[in-house]
Amino acid sequence: MQKTIKTTLRPEEAFTPELFEAIILKRANITNPKSAQVRALKRSIDARSRNVKVNIEAQVYINEELPPVISYKRDYPVVTNAEPVIIVGFGPAGMFAALRLIELGYKPIVIERGSDVQKRRRDLAAINKDHVVNPESNYCFGEGGAGTFSDGKLYTRSKKRGDILRTLEILVAHGATEDILVDAHPHIGTNKLPKVVQEIRQSIMNAGGEIHFDTKVADFIIKEKRMRGVVLADGSKVEGLGVILATGHSARDIFHLLQRNEVLIEAKPFALGVRIEHPQSLIDKIQYHCDTDRGEFLPASSYALVHQTYHEGKQRGVFSFCMCPGGFIVPAATAPGEVVVNGMSPSRRDSAFANSGIVSAVELEDLTAYSKFGALAGMEFQREIEQRACQIAGGTQAAPAQRMTDFVNGKVSSSLNDTSYRPGLLSVDMREVLPESIHLRLRDAFKGYAKKMKGYYTNEAQIVGVESRTSSPVRIPRDKDSLEHVEIKGLFPCGEGAGFAGGIVSAAMDGEKCAESLIASLKRK
Repeated sequence: MQKTIKTTLRPEEAFTPELFEAIILKRANITNPKSAQVRALKRSIDARSRNVKVNIEAQVYINEELPPVISYKRDYPVVTNAEPVIIVGFGPAGMFAALRLIELGYKPIVIERGSDVQKRRRDLAAINKDHVVNPESNYCFGEGGAGTFSDGKLYTRSKKRGDILRTLEILVAHGATEDILVDAHPHIGTNKLPKVVQEIRQSIMNAGGEIHFDTKVADFIIKEKRMRGVVLADGSKVEGLGVILATGHSARDIFHLLQRNEVLIEAKPFALGVRIEHPQSLIDKIQYHCDTDRGEFLPASSYALVHQTYHEGKQRGVFSFCMCPGGFIVPAATAPGEVVVNGMSPSRRDSAFANSGIVSAVELEDLTAYSKFGALAGMEFQREIEQRACQIAGGTQAAPAQRMTDFVNGKVSSSLNDTSYRPGLLSVDMREVLPESIHLRLRDAFKGYAKKMKGYYTNEAQIVGVESRTSSPVRIPRDKDSLEHVEIKGLFPCGEGAGFAGGIVSAAMDGEKCAESLIASLKRK
């Protein structure tokens, strides 16, 4: 027999396993604790009042064994000699597309420009310590994509895109903590996600799939409006039944390559701004209504903010993006001569800092000055600001920064706060970095946030620039039903780089759907 219990608990009750189980059994009216077992199903923190609560849904199993935590099994057919499908990119979309192809009996051949996790760590160290950016292997490119070393948040609003639970179960089957099945805002952590990514790689290779790291696509093989394969940088050719293009939002050379091959691409809206960094203790005091620290049981607190701004008669939202409690700001440039920042949190979220992107929406009508670049207008707008940030900050990976209220008041900060950004900060007037429309909107938004989160607007916080890779500025159009490119058969644009996902889970689900659609297209012939 089973009972479902929905209740609220104090943090110490929710996050102490023995206490949690005892309370749930009591609320289920179980008089003999040895006759029943408990499993948490859902968990979310409610910090709207001073007395923080944890909303819990739990299942009590009475006189029966606990079922397996997940139903998904790493039981893949061997596809060594099966028909091949090419996947360009080994981020979440590419990884999950490869696994799904194997399940369907096809052999994935993955082409990844970046390095595997172990080698990639050395490239990241070179960025942080020596300010050297490897354009092929960095925080954006390499095994697992941008998510591997930039946080591992798994929350998504893409409820209609696919089976979220299946995606999470695949991650658990490959080593992710079971907590991601329970928490309202699941998170693996940048220290643990690389191991999960390596396990997914192993599943693909054990089944006979191929993964080629440090291998760059130099051209496409297109014949009679059909994508037949790719040409690699060494001149060799790889052909297959189709190509799933899952390169991520920063593969600018791929966008140029598509344009050169007259493959239809489109400019799309995105967002651009800065990353703001507060002491985590300050955010905890605001969000948890505590006078000192948050205590032993509550996790580092997060926030979500949005404010509507007006400039030259145009309304644009300015919003928090990729909020990283207890996290670090990291350098996310993909080429020398540019400065880009992103955020990440380790699994324990135990850094002294909280950071978040604060970005303004950029619509196509905001890019008229870049219209000569056609579909690449937004990309060139991004690039120009990133290069300006690098020049103003001294030509290294040091990032331009300014204290929050100094920025709003147009004052260059005489000093900066401690920071989690390892390459270092340089105090500048951020108005020299950001376009007028962006910095004016950010200024207005910070004033608005001051009314929504008392204590948020302070010189204890500083802005760091630039946060420019929020999403792809390019969309590769595809048929809404078949997911195949609208003009080129055999090409399946996929994930963030194609403009159809916004995070690990949504990209993973899109990868699976593209794999299924590609195989379905073969059966329609």
